[in-house]
Amino acid sequence: MSGIGKGVTTASIGKLFQFRDYTVDAIKIDPYLNVDPGTLNPIEHGEVFVTEEVWEFEPVKGMKFRISEIDQDFGTYERFLGKNIHPRNNITSGQVYLSVILKERAGEFLGKTVQIIPHITDEIKRRIRQVAEEEQPDILMVEVGGTVGDIEAMPYLEAIRQFRLEEPRWATALVHVTVVPRLKTVGEHKTKPTQHSVKLLQGMGLQPDVIVCRSDTFLSDNIKRKISLFCNVPPEAVISNPDLECVYELPLIFERQGLGDYLCKLLNLEPRKPYTEKWKKVVSRFKNARRKVRIALPGKYTAIHDSYISINEALSHAAAYLDAKVEISWLDSEKFEKDKKSMETLSEYDGILLTPGFGSRGVEGMILSAIYAMKNDVPFLGICFGAQLFFVAFCREYLGLEGANSTEVDPNTKFPVVDLLPEQKRITAKGGTMRLGGHEVIIEEGTRLYDAYKRRVVIERFRHRYHIIREFAKRGEEYGLVISAYDKTGRIINAIELEDAKWMVGVQFHPEFKSRPDAPSPIYLAFVKECLEYRSKR
Repeated sequence: MSGIGKGVTTASIGKLFQFRDYTVDAIKIDPYLNVDPGTLNPIEHGEVFVTEEVWEFEPVKGMKFRISEIDQDFGTYERFLGKNIHPRNNITSGQVYLSVILKERAGEFLGKTVQIIPHITDEIKRRIRQVAEEEQPDILMVEVGGTVGDIEAMPYLEAIRQFRLEEPRWATALVHVTVVPRLKTVGEHKTKPTQHSVKLLQGMGLQPDVIVCRSDTFLSDNIKRKISLFCNVPPEAVISNPDLECVYELPLIFERQGLGDYLCKLLNLEPRKPYTEKWKKVVSRFKNARRKVRIALPGKYTAIHDSYISINEALSHAAAYLDAKVEISWLDSEKFEKDKKSMETLSEYDGILLTPGFGSRGVEGMILSAIYAMKNDVPFLGICFGAQLFFVAFCREYLGLEGANSTEVDPNTKFPVVDLLPEQKRITAKGGTMRLGGHEVIIEEGTRLYDAYKRRVVIERFRHRYHIIREFAKRGEEYGLVISAYDKTGRIINAIELEDAKWMVGVQFHPEFKSRPDAPSPIYLAFVKECLEYRSKR
């Protein structure tokens, strides 16, 4: 079911193969009918992850859709596997059904009745094989989203059944991730949900080779034997996946249970000794950090923490690198609007990160957070929408432009200091039409951004329609605003800073998407370093 950790399990299994020097890639199947998750609400679906590349999805010749916004599980894959993943690897029902229906309209199935089987299932298998052919990995992992038994997932499970029938037996392995709840009233794990889930799978013609059991603790040998007996797998194929302080430890937990060797045996792979030392050092850094840093994230999507999962992880990467553990507080910015005294809670934190988002809800509270950072000299980082609102706050406070705003928030503002990119003004369709993917960022020397990156040109990932208006930013330079980065045309402002503040930076891009546990994002690293210094002097 959703949220139990299939993405982390998939990434961790990929890491087991990487420990053995096999190349890996990953596919995520999402059964929803959206073409991509770009228009979904983060509170409902979680974060939208942005890839480096933008894929021209062409269901039929001459009709193209730009895809760079994909499921948040790809962030997990990239962080664990240390590689960029192509957006074609996110297969959605929207893409599959659109492709089949448009091909029918184009006459590709003349004389045939178009059906779920074979046409939808054939398209699913074609997409899986397309990734295998394009990327040529040793191991291709395919994560099927949704829940066994859900009507949306049925065509995918049928496609997997067919796929396993068409390929040699040794060429595929089926790993099933289930919940094994532990009832506090009796203090024991209950296997019935797993038994029922496996029974449903078996009814679809799918017998798991491995069962990964999500629970709060490790399973006892007795519980493993019970699951083995009733689910028709060997005891060594029942694997514990317990709650962990550091999620990056999971591949090592799997390794200790023999899962890597067992999968290699199933797939008829050459047995290789796993090299885990480098990853153990990464995990040790997270678990044994001696310092603490507290960071506030005022924003709009605080109801579900997955809304900002890449930001959360980027902060933890940077903190661990600096021998610290980060405590993150997600603060509902609407509360600041209703009760300005509640802003005093910001004094408890060592830094403020203003989060991305869309729309007008909670915006004034976010602007108040930026003003608080300005007035109290608190380390501050604004990301995308957060950077735009930082600029709005600056224009109000330093330039005296009362009511300055983004036209996204207030279309009638007297001072439109943030507005649509010129090319966005002609666009009416909302799906896949933002400025997306990796773009060059040209950094000005002598800035805090340059101090962080130590390079003039970097590639970072973008997802926006609105931008900081140059005319107002130039006026702001007289009052201490620094334009620290542009795009390669010099037209788009990619980063701003406040000169007379201790450390106050806003970036139009999303550096969190490129942060890795063993290679933190440079700007997040610089921000957390400032937060730790601020904490030490309080």
